[in-house]
Amino acid sequence: MTSSPPSSNNSASNSPTQTTNSAGTGVRLRNGLIALVAIVLSVALFLSTRNPVGPNTLTALAKASTPLAVAQTNGKPTIMEFYADWCISCQAMAQDMGELKQEYGDRLNFVMLNVDNSKWLPEMAEYRVDGIPHFVFRGRDGEAIASAIGEQPRTIMAANLAALVGGEPLPYLSQQGQTSFLEPSSKSTVLDSDGNDDPRNHGG
Repeated sequence: MTSSPPSSNNSASNSPTQTTNSAGTGVRLRNGLIALVAIVLSVALFLSTRNPVGPNTLTALAKASTPLAVAQTNGKPTIMEFYADWCISCQAMAQDMGELKQEYGDRLNFVMLNVDNSKWLPEMAEYRVDGIPHFVFRGRDGEAIASAIGEQPRTIMAANLAALVGGEPLPYLSQQGQTSFLEPSSKSTVLDSDGNDDPRNHGG
């Protein structure tokens, strides 16, 4: 009794071509999943940098800041920061400023003034704010002692605050760092001293 040859169907099912096609489909599926995960992570990272959360963000610091009217009357020395939510340098310093506030906040006023709010235009003119962050150090009598413009190293800021609290001369005066400049734009509007529109927006 002779046996029949293997069927052609079985041979086709185990053919190298079909095995290769299956492997190729698996590779494409895996690559597609990797690409999808990469896109999701990129979007999440972008959103986190655009809308940071936590106790030491600009938004949190602004909400916890001392009102200017209070700082002018409570007899404490003051550091005023002119800032904006879109200011990259301001965002970069937020963590350090939050930690310094925790260290010195009981002896020092931390005042945050948003340059996009026309309410603070008189203060911007008084201190000649044309780039941010712009810091103004004021003594217990409310008089301006020094200023620092742009992104500041934490060590320099901490040394100035320690001296300000102790009533000593500030070791670092008129410091200049990386800034976000204010330029005319149609995206936001404040009023100048004559009551005319004076748009201000991020530039530089």
